[in-house]
Amino acid sequence: MTEEFLHYIWKFRLFNQLDLKTTDGDVLEILKVGTHNFDSGPDFFNSKVKIGNTTWAGNIEIHVNSSDWKKHFHQNDKAYDSVILHVVLNADELICRANGEAIPTIELKDKIDYKLHQNYLNFKSNTYWIPCEKKITTVPQLIINSTLDRLLLERLERKSTSVLESLQLNNTNWEEVFYQNLARNFGFKTNSIPFELLAKSLPSIILAKHKNSLLQLEALLFGQAGLLNEHYEDKYLQALQNEYTFLKQKFKINSIDPSLWKFLRLRPVNFPTIRIAQFANLILNSSHLFSKIIETEKCDDLKKLLNVNVSEYWESHFVFDKISKRQTKHLGTDAINNIIINTIVPFLFVYGKQKNDEKYIERALFFLEKLDGESNAIVTKWKFLKMPVKNAYSTQALLQLKNEYCTTKKCLSCNIGNYVIKNL
Repeated sequence: MTEEFLHYIWKFRLFNQLDLKTTDGDVLEILKVGTHNFDSGPDFFNSKVKIGNTTWAGNIEIHVNSSDWKKHFHQNDKAYDSVILHVVLNADELICRANGEAIPTIELKDKIDYKLHQNYLNFKSNTYWIPCEKKITTVPQLIINSTLDRLLLERLERKSTSVLESLQLNNTNWEEVFYQNLARNFGFKTNSIPFELLAKSLPSIILAKHKNSLLQLEALLFGQAGLLNEHYEDKYLQALQNEYTFLKQKFKINSIDPSLWKFLRLRPVNFPTIRIAQFANLILNSSHLFSKIIETEKCDDLKKLLNVNVSEYWESHFVFDKISKRQTKHLGTDAINNIIINTIVPFLFVYGKQKNDEKYIERALFFLEKLDGESNAIVTKWKFLKMPVKNAYSTQALLQLKNEYCTTKKCLSCNIGNYVIKNL
C-alpha cells in the first residue's frame, strides 16, 4: 500500500471510525481531517483532533510505516514539530518530537476495507483509454458536473502561470504580454514558437508607430519573420523589402531565422505567410488591442474583431511570388474560437484575479459557455463515453481531466475516480 492511497483513505475518512484509539490507548476523535498539502511539509494542514480530553489543532503526517518518519528525515525538519497526529498503516516504531515527546499515533491496518485497495490496484493496472472507462456512465451527473467545474478553474489557473511569468519579464506590461501570446496563438500548434519569437523580436510599440499603414506593418512582420531575404520581381514585394530595410535600420532590429517556419503538411490557408498577413490586418484595425478586447462584453463582438482578412496581394497568393486563384482568406471560425479559448479567456481570468475584479473572471467563463467546444481526438472519445461536450467550458475541463488525471492515473485525486473505486 502506498502513502498516496493512505492520503486518500484519510482525506475521505474511508476507514472504520468506531472506537478509535491511539497506539497508547487514548480515545481519539477526528474533528477535522485538514487540508491536503501537495507541497513540502506535513501532508495535511489545519487539522483538528480530540485525544482523551484535549483538543489539538495542527498538522497531520501520514506514512505506511511509522519508521518512515526517520527515513524521510522529518526528525531534522522543524516544520514537523507541529504534527499533532501521526497516521500510519503499521506502527513499527515509536516516533518522538525533537524535545523527546512522543507523537500521538493511530494505526489503520485493522481499520481499512482492503477491497477498496484492490479496486484501486485494478484501476492502476488496466490499459483502458481512461481507468474508469467501463464504469464512468454509472457516475451521477452531479459529481461529473462539479468535477468539471473544478477542473475548468484548475486549467485556467495552470494557464495563468505562464501569463504571470511573462508579465514579470515584461514589467507588468499587459499590452506587450498579450501581443506576444496572441502572436503565439496565431501560429497555432505548428508555428507557435516562431510566431512568438517574431513578436518578441518586434515590440508592439514599434508596430503601434505604424498602425495606420498596412504596407509598413507587413514589411515589419514579414521582414522580422526572415521572409524578405530573397530576390523578388514583384513590385509589391520589392516595396516591402525597401520599407523593411529602412525600418530595420531605424529601430535596430534583427529578424528571426526563416528556417523556423513550417509549411509542410499544412493546408495553404494555414501557411504562416497567410497567418502573418492576417495578423497585420488585426493590428491595423485594432488600436490598443488588449484594452479593446479586455472591455469587450459580448462574445459575438470578439468574433467580429478577430474576423480579419488579408491584404489584396495575399488574396491571390499563398506564398511569395506564386500567383494562385483569388479568394478571401478570413480567419476561420475554428481559428477564432481557438484564439478566444487559449489567449483571451486566460488573460481575462488572470486580469480579473490581479485586479481583484470578479467581472473579468465571470466574463471569461461566460465566453467559454458561449463558444463551441474544440474538435479533436480527446473530445471525440469523451463524446463516445457520453460525457458533456456541449461547449468550450466542458471541453476545456475534459481536456484537463484526461491530460492531468486520467493519463497519469491520478484517480485518487479525481472525484469521478473516487466514486467508481468506492462503488465497484
